[in-house]
Amino acid sequence: MKVHGSDCRDGYIHWGAVNAPDFTTSNFTAPDSTAPTTAPKPNAWLDQYTRAVRVGQRLPGLAASFLAAILLAAFFLVGCAGRQPAANRQPAPPVQPGPEPPAETAKSDAGASPVIPTPRAGVPFEEGKASWYGAPFHGRQASNGEIYDMNKLTAAHRTLPFNTVVRVTNLNNGKSTTVRITDRGPFVDNRIIDLSYAAAREIESIGPGVVPVRLEILSAIDPTVGFFTVQIGAFRERANAERLRDRLSSSYSPVAIQSFESPTGSYYRVHVGKVSGEDAAKKLGEQLHQREGVKPLIFRVDTSAPGGGNL
Repeated sequence: MKVHGSDCRDGYIHWGAVNAPDFTTSNFTAPDSTAPTTAPKPNAWLDQYTRAVRVGQRLPGLAASFLAAILLAAFFLVGCAGRQPAANRQPAPPVQPGPEPPAETAKSDAGASPVIPTPRAGVPFEEGKASWYGAPFHGRQASNGEIYDMNKLTAAHRTLPFNTVVRVTNLNNGKSTTVRITDRGPFVDNRIIDLSYAAAREIESIGPGVVPVRLEILSAIDPTVGFFTVQIGAFRERANAERLRDRLSSSYSPVAIQSFESPTGSYYRVHVGKVSGEDAAKKLGEQLHQREGVKPLIFRVDTSAPGGGNL
C-alpha cells in the first residue's frame, strides 16, 4: 500500500511486517492518560500504524480491514501534521497599528520661530481737513532730517511721532492712501495733516486743495505719550516774537522761539511749555486761549530732530 502526503510521499508500508503484540496477555500495558505527553518521535506514526495492523489481523474478515483503514487514515493525518517543518509554517500576519490621531499643535515652542503677528487694523485717530504741499518744498529738509520728496507717500503732522504709518481716507469719495510721517505741520489751526503731492493725488485732493479726511494709525504706537509744547504765534519779524515771549515768561516756563526757513522766507514761532502727555498739553493750550486770547496749536517736542528739536 502506497501512502501520499506532503512529507510522507514515497513511503511504502507492508501489512504484517512486524508481529503484533498480544493484547490479551498480562504483559500488555494500556497507555496512562494521566501521564505527561511528549512531542511525537519523527516515525511514531509508523509504529502506531503497525500496531493497528496487527490488531486488524486478529479481527475477522471485513471488519478488520475496515478498522485498519480508519486507523491508517487517522494516524497518517496526525503523523504528517506532526512532521511539518517549521520553515514551511506560515507565521501569523503582524498586527498593523492603526493610524495615530494627529498630535495637538503646541501652543508655544521654546525653539520655534517667533510668530509673525497679523497686520494691525487701523486705529481711528481723528477727523478733520487735509491739505497738501509740493513743489516749493520739494528737495528741502523735512523736520526729521530727510529730504522731502513730493513723489513719495509722506505727510506732515503736528503730534504723531516720526515714521508713524497712517491711513488717510478722503471722506468725499472714500479713496484712501497710506503715508509715513516725516515732517511737522500744518501750521494752520483748521487742518490736521499736510499730504505730499503723491498722497494727495491718490485720494484725488489735488484739485480741491483741502478735503475732509479720516486718519487711522497703522503703527503700534501710543500717540499721546511723549513731551508736547503749545505754539501760540508765528511772526515774520523776530522782534514781534521776542515781545510775546517776554510778556509770557513771567507766567509760563519755558517760553522759546523757534525759527523756520520756508520757501517764502523766515518765520519765528513762539512755543510755551514742555509737558508730558498730549492731554496735559491740551489743557495748557486751553488755559492760554482763555487768559491770553491766542489760538494754540499742540506740537510734539522732537528732541532728536536736527538742530535740537522744536523747543
